[in-house]
Amino acid sequence: MSNTEFNCLPTIIGSMPHTDPQQACSLITRYLKDIPAWPQLPRRSFLENMYVQYSQGFPGVVVENDRIYVETSKDYSKSLEALYNAYLNDDADKYPFTPDYAPGFYTFLEQPGLKPLAVKGHVTGPLSWGLTVTDENKRAVLYNDVLGDAISKLLKLKAAWQEKELQKLSKNTVIFVDEPYMASYGSSVAAGPFSNPAKVAKMIDEVFEGISGLKGLHCCGNTDWSVLLKTKLDILNFDTYNYAESLTLYPDEVKAFINRGGCVAWGIVPNNPESLAKETVASLKDRLEEAIAPFTRNGLRFQDLVSHSLLTPSCTLIPLGEEGSEKALELLTSLSAEMRSRYS
Repeated sequence: MSNTEFNCLPTIIGSMPHTDPQQACSLITRYLKDIPAWPQLPRRSFLENMYVQYSQGFPGVVVENDRIYVETSKDYSKSLEALYNAYLNDDADKYPFTPDYAPGFYTFLEQPGLKPLAVKGHVTGPLSWGLTVTDENKRAVLYNDVLGDAISKLLKLKAAWQEKELQKLSKNTVIFVDEPYMASYGSSVAAGPFSNPAKVAKMIDEVFEGISGLKGLHCCGNTDWSVLLKTKLDILNFDTYNYAESLTLYPDEVKAFINRGGCVAWGIVPNNPESLAKETVASLKDRLEEAIAPFTRNGLRFQDLVSHSLLTPSCTLIPLGEEGSEKALELLTSLSAEMRSRYS
């Protein structure tokens, strides 16, 4: 594992409320000098919806009238064979996302004067993608025996291609796999074979295989964190503002994760306008320290936890609007500076 001692540097999850890619990139690069991330802009176009954005090249996929589905009744054998060939040959160049699907990505690559410590990218996780995208009969693609297996392979190639492009800005990369559906893990929604923790971890690890730099995992709700901590992740990102206590239920797993060099990305800045309005750097610092403290009861030093930490918003910045997003980034970077000056 690469060095994950970030000492509470700030970054973001990825999606922004803007419709202008340049405005979003300017805001990100103004506040996030050390670990900027490219912006997803789903308000700009349905193609930037997190399930659509990485769908190009999936066998049988149809995107039309603000809907995405997989047409299983037609012959998709050629595109399936092409995907498996690219997967087996690590040929990620055949599976990029194009400028109409991710203008924020291409605009980000052209930003002048960037000298970041690392750059951050993101890809939708296989569980969330496969349970959200359905076939023409509204059945989740993950439950299709043939196509379900192809999901992780496509997303691995998307992650690998993206990372290679981001390395033009910095040799150090951080790619998050976003798994919002893990908040439903264990419920009837994610029942069946995918309630098996080993199967879920294997799917995520298959995407991680495409990432040579740091591998992050983001889930913005409460979940069984032990399942995600079984994967080969380097960075665990969760909504600390609303679910701080959820991670404290797994003290042994978190201790083992930190001891092997893992990093927790604390989603401490709220993305709800009412919550954001009442918070200050001081109140968020108190809240963050309260979230970190329980893990010291299990033999971890507070200083070690702080050094193996990143700070992020709780999730997407979209609910805050453009003005609120700037306020959130201001609070995030100020909180980071405060934690760094106090503890590092």
